Amino acid sequence: MTDDEIRKIRKKNNVILGVILVAFVVLVFSITVAKMMGGATMEAYDHVRRPQLEEIK
Repeated sequence: MTDDEIRKIRKKNNVILGVILVAFVVLVFSITVAKMMGGATMEAYDHVRRPQLEEIK
């Protein structure tokens, strides 16, 4: 293989890797936005006593 062929192969591999990384970032971002949009109804552990989360005896 010549140097020119090796450069073309490396460039193609780098472009593919870049597309995969961008797709992953978009996926994580969209999941985060989707979770935050429903955040008003979520009840998380925030050091506040919530009677509705306690067991009824």
